[in-house]
Amino acid sequence: MKIKGLRWYIIALISLATVINYIDRSAINIMWPYIYKEFGITTADNKNALALITTFFMIAYALGQTFTGKLMDAVGTRLGMTISIIGWSVSIALHSFAKSLLSFNIFRFMLGFSEAGNWPGATKSNAEWFPVKERAIAQGIFGAGASLGSVISAPAIAFLYIVFGWKMTFVFIAGLGLIWVIPWLIINKATPDKHPWLTEKERNYILDVNTEAQTQVDEAPVLSWKELLKFRNTWGIIMARFFIDPVWWLFVTWLPTFLKEQFLFDIKQIGAFTWLPYLFAAIGSLLGGYHSSWQVKKGVNAVKARKNSVAIGCVFMLLSLLAIVYKLDDLKAEPGLAMVLIGLTLFGFQFLIGNLQTLPSDYFNGKNVGTVAGMGGTAAVVGTLLTTWLVPVMTKTSYVSFFVLAAVLVPITWICIKYITSKRTIHS
Repeated sequence: MKIKGLRWYIIALISLATVINYIDRSAINIMWPYIYKEFGITTADNKNALALITTFFMIAYALGQTFTGKLMDAVGTRLGMTISIIGWSVSIALHSFAKSLLSFNIFRFMLGFSEAGNWPGATKSNAEWFPVKERAIAQGIFGAGASLGSVISAPAIAFLYIVFGWKMTFVFIAGLGLIWVIPWLIINKATPDKHPWLTEKERNYILDVNTEAQTQVDEAPVLSWKELLKFRNTWGIIMARFFIDPVWWLFVTWLPTFLKEQFLFDIKQIGAFTWLPYLFAAIGSLLGGYHSSWQVKKGVNAVKARKNSVAIGCVFMLLSLLAIVYKLDDLKAEPGLAMVLIGLTLFGFQFLIGNLQTLPSDYFNGKNVGTVAGMGGTAAVVGTLLTTWLVPVMTKTSYVSFFVLAAVLVPITWICIKYITSKRTIHS
């Protein structure tokens, strides 16, 4: 049996895994403003408690990014992604047994470590299944999964919470990942060079077997973390992820709390409003991938195309964040406009992040892509941890500093990409 366009089935499954990933991780942030009192936590301490829960998740996520990057390079994406999603499905189910803040922290740590594998796994899978000119599109589809997961999670989690309560909500969403494993193992039987369902035309298109570059990739050595850190491109990716990813996580973690405090939303209203910014983000992810891939097809160097798209995303983010800072007090009476401006911020983020996440596959060969992607993911988590603990302090009286912080991080990211990474594709 042969399947035309098999690579698109693979990326569809990767994107679906990312949807599930974000539903699972978002659940606690959506429900937290309404369940924290069940654990004896006061209103005054609830932000610090959420910051602590997020910290346990992010520390594990940082460790997991680095470890699972190596795991994907060692065992391949088929087995690596299977291990990852089973791990996080079990972890999210265990949340239903939480009795205290401590047990929540333990289960969040488990979730963070296992969920981390989705990103280096997806980046490596895209490098395996897509030629250079299509990788940003593939990364955009995968990235859209994160946004779609957030679009779906807000109304879905709100509904499940209202009907079944928070414990059964965790149980229901845990089943999604376990179901996903079945089609993944059936369809993703092997890598493109060995997959029995792949047509020869598509196999040759993916592998580009006649190019000198492919020969260089096949012969290139597997590098250690220490060796990879000798490249300025590695540092550029690490630093850019360190500065830009916290902006996304500021909203993923704190948007429901912001809406409750700024607009006095109940959980039904959060379910009704919170999905909108992530719809913008999903569109940004797809357009960002299309934009750079379109440039590559027109003959633009792949790295330059990615950087051009990163620049456009930064512009959207910076302008929308500055608008929020300027109009924040007025926005208290206009929650719809606030959601649109936040949506434009997340549109810009997703427009650029898929291209930033594609750079490891542009700069390095397939044997090192997962590792570099994991290192970048680890840096992203470290940056997020630092900003997470700033939020309870910064937002005691106003959220202005929250948005100012996000705005400051954007141009710093562009400087890292513009002046630290090189201009040309390099296979190490």
